[in-house]
Amino acid sequence: MAIRHIAFDIGKVLIHYDPHLPYRRLIPNEAERAWFFTHVCSHDWNLEQDRGRDWREAEALLIEAHPDHAENIRAFRRHWREMVPHPIEGTVALFEGLIDAGHDVTMLTNFAADTFSEAREMFPFLNRPRGVTVSGEIGLIKPDKAIYDRHAGDFGLDPAATVFIDDTLVNVEGATAAGWAEALHFTGPEKLRIELLGLGLIS
Repeated sequence: MAIRHIAFDIGKVLIHYDPHLPYRRLIPNEAERAWFFTHVCSHDWNLEQDRGRDWREAEALLIEAHPDHAENIRAFRRHWREMVPHPIEGTVALFEGLIDAGHDVTMLTNFAADTFSEAREMFPFLNRPRGVTVSGEIGLIKPDKAIYDRHAGDFGLDPAATVFIDDTLVNVEGATAAGWAEALHFTGPEKLRIELLGLGLIS
C-alpha cells in the first residue's frame, strides 16, 4: 500500500535537544554533571513530565531526595529553552517540503505540555502540520502501543499507509508493533532524505 500519511517525532528530529547545554555552565565538572543526570535529573525522571506529571511535583520529589541539589533541580525547567537552541535545518526543509507538496503530515511526540507550548512559540514551523499528539497532554507515551493507536484514530490515519520518523529506536519499534507501514530510525537529515526518496515521497 502506498504511503499516504507521514508522522514526525520532534525532539532530535526537527529541533535540537541537549540538556547538557545549560548544565555545562551550572555544573562545570564533567563527572559531577554526569552523576547529576544519572542519579538526579535522569532521563526516566524527565520522561514522567512527558507523560503528564506536573513540574512542581517532579521538582518536589527530587528535592526531597536530594536537598543539596535543589537549585540545580529547579534549573532544569528554568533553563529549558537553552536545551533546544535551534532547529535541525535539513530535517525542517524536508518536513516543510512534504507539507508544501500536499502530503498529509502530522507530529507524534513525547513532550511535556507546557514546554511544547513554548517550543511552538520558538519554532513556528511546528504549527504547520495538520495536527500533533503531545504525550504530556494525553497521558500516553511512546513506545506504548496506545499512543500510536490514539494518534492514528484522532487524525484518521490508516496505519498500513503511515510512515513514522523518530530518533529513538524503541519508539520506531513501537510504531512497527502498532502496525504502522514504515518506521524510520532518524540519524540525520541526509539519510532521511534518501529514505523518503526510496518511498517515493520526495523527488
